[in-house]
Amino acid sequence: MAKFTFNMPDIGEGIAEAEIVQWHKQVGDTVQEDEEFVDMMTDKATVPMESPVNGKILEIAGGEGDMVSIGSMLVVIEVEGEVPDEVVEENEAAVESTPAPAPKDEGVEERIEVENPDPSDADDAMAADPSPPPAPSPTPAPKPKAQADTKVLATPAVRKRAKDLGVDLAQVKPADDGRIRHGDLDQFLSYNSGYGSAAPTREDEEKKVIGMRRRIAENMAASKRNIPHFSYVEEVDVTDLEELRAQLNANRGDKPKLTILPMLITAICKTLPDFPMINARYDDEAGVVTRYGAVHMGMAAQTDAGLMVPVIKNAQAQNLWQLANEISRLADAARSGTAKSEEMQGGTLTVTSLGPLGGVATTPVINRPEVAIIGPNRIIERPMYVTGSDGVERIEKRKLMNISISCDHRVVDGWDAASFVQALKKLLEAPALILVS
Repeated sequence: MAKFTFNMPDIGEGIAEAEIVQWHKQVGDTVQEDEEFVDMMTDKATVPMESPVNGKILEIAGGEGDMVSIGSMLVVIEVEGEVPDEVVEENEAAVESTPAPAPKDEGVEERIEVENPDPSDADDAMAADPSPPPAPSPTPAPKPKAQADTKVLATPAVRKRAKDLGVDLAQVKPADDGRIRHGDLDQFLSYNSGYGSAAPTREDEEKKVIGMRRRIAENMAASKRNIPHFSYVEEVDVTDLEELRAQLNANRGDKPKLTILPMLITAICKTLPDFPMINARYDDEAGVVTRYGAVHMGMAAQTDAGLMVPVIKNAQAQNLWQLANEISRLADAARSGTAKSEEMQGGTLTVTSLGPLGGVATTPVINRPEVAIIGPNRIIERPMYVTGSDGVERIEKRKLMNISISCDHRVVDGWDAASFVQALKKLLEAPALILVS
């Protein structure tokens, strides 16, 4: 028998550590060569680790949510016979190629120290002060006001009703004369449940923030901490756009059904050449803004693990049907956890939509290091004044949608953001232009 220590390999993203998301094997379990035994998460994607040997697991690096440095022990496996030389060499190469750890963000480190205090700090503080704590006073504490001997004034009927509903009458505000009536009880129930009956109380729950949820929290915190956001919202009449979409869907044949998203992305791509500051990334450490010619459109997708942003590469080169196919494929891959690492990075601009949940207006958070994010909102029908071709103004029922944009004010001026949205609005309100090359 031999013990083989499998080190966390460098998975080619220049990272210094990865997070344990889920163990598929535990200590004592057998594992086969090329069998996945743990999922590790980097900043970009979840990567399954495969065993290079057959054997029994003797030791693991930690639990779910723990971080493992590149090149350090991930798992120890008991192997029959000798471990092949090529496996040993590849494993040792992981240690030799370990990247230097990136400097920590002082703001993040300070926040973590506040939110996750080290218990040893308290021990050190106690050790520094050898004096014993003062003895408790023998004087009995006064009875809290909530337990004071004050009688609640209420009729037997009110008392019985409160008891049946599980309501403590001491919590109900009485009338001016100090007596609680049915109306006072109704008001209490209304404020506390909204339905005229006592609301059930859920038990407190603690849940460790790990995996994708932790990555989202860290990325969003970094974005809001480092980027001075501003948002702009404009109303767009999409009546004609929706009519065009319906016509295209009615004659699509075996093509995928069009949502408004591929039409919006096409319109954005046609508008961006005049506003290169929107399709950009800002390296704030180097002080360099890169304005991209190609549009690599990030598409925020809600999954069971949290929000993920797969990227539609070269969106400007795809037609409506190609975009519809790619949107569907990437969304499915993100939700099923099969999206590749390269499909989750490299975005230059992001579109985020709440889909059927809609919303009148949003102020989305920028996907750093991008400098802008666009959020289409719910389409609603309402009357508005419309001037016909005969010059006569009349009231018509129209379909309206607000478009929100959030921008990095270090890179994008308010005038530029507003001008971009106004140009996008003109294109969406004359949708035949979207189909023109």
